[in-house]
Amino acid sequence: MVSSKAVIRNSSGLHLRPAGMFCKLAIEFRSKITISMENTKVNGKSVLSVLGACIKSGDEIEIICEGEDEEKALAVLMKAVETGLGDEIEEV
Repeated sequence: MVSSKAVIRNSSGLHLRPAGMFCKLAIEFRSKITISMENTKVNGKSVLSVLGACIKSGDEIEIICEGEDEEKALAVLMKAVETGLGDEIEEV
């Protein structure tokens, strides 16, 4: 298992488009992908689960990957989150 934390910098948080992009990337990996935020853990391969977590701009999430391609999955997903998942990002 590997994990890393990131702050969501999308101005609108993880709404449908960035949540869909995250899940589309996550589905490409065999590893189990989990997003953890505060006391909530959701399936990173389910758009409805990610949307249900109500992740807003400025929230810190932890991406947890477990499986045979966990290292690559974490690297790809972290880069995607850090670059805004196709949305404009707020400068820190």
